[in-house]
Amino acid sequence: MNLSDPLTIAQPAEAAEAGASQAVKAQLRLREMILAGELPGGARIAELTLVEKLGVSRTPIRAALMRLEQEGLLHRLPGGGYAVRTFSETDVADAIELRGTMEGLAARLAAERGVAPALLAEAHACLDAIDATLAPSTLDDEGFSRYVELNARFHLLLSRMVGSDVVARELDRVKGLPFASPSAFVVVQTHSAQARDMLVVAQDQHRQALDAIERREGARAEAILREHSRITRRNLLAAVQASQVQGLPGVQLIRERA
Repeated sequence: MNLSDPLTIAQPAEAAEAGASQAVKAQLRLREMILAGELPGGARIAELTLVEKLGVSRTPIRAALMRLEQEGLLHRLPGGGYAVRTFSETDVADAIELRGTMEGLAARLAAERGVAPALLAEAHACLDAIDATLAPSTLDDEGFSRYVELNARFHLLLSRMVGSDVVARELDRVKGLPFASPSAFVVVQTHSAQARDMLVVAQDQHRQALDAIERREGARAEAILREHSRITRRNLLAAVQASQVQGLPGVQLIRERA
């Protein structure tokens, strides 16, 4: 073996990178299986079964399970191993409230510290695109999908405005909680008569929040974003009451009120 050969020297790093890539792929596939109901709520995870099904070794499977526990989709069993979590409506509402609190904090800090003009311009362009999407009196499936995409983009820009890796990282963590993302429960209301009206209200809050940030009104920006998150909570309650959640990935994990 020629130790001066760069390919030989790079092998450990390449092996580590390949292992990390396998863990990420396993994590994504396991998440899909959980949200699709292939692994139902309460089900115990069998490592060997996953090794055979996903075609990877136990090491990336274990790494993926640990990450999904951190995301909140799994819980560790007292005797070892993992099981798929279930969530009460209260759990979901709390996750949404937490996201609103964090986004409100980010908006207040952004207003107090100031935001680069280029980033503000990006946010305005994003909101203009949302206005165009909501312009028709009714929205089809494509329009809702476009709204979800742009809404996620605007909330990402909000997290960047604060200029803090710490806050941005924690925001990403909170938005990764099951059903806590800004667009959660939007798609399931595609055929609701009130759905577009709720999106128009949400868009007005987007505008008001951005205006508060530009005017350096931190308390106002924070209050608007905290209230904004409650639209997601209302979407949840409306969807559950109207039995419209069947099309939502992972909805089978939400149990009766508790």
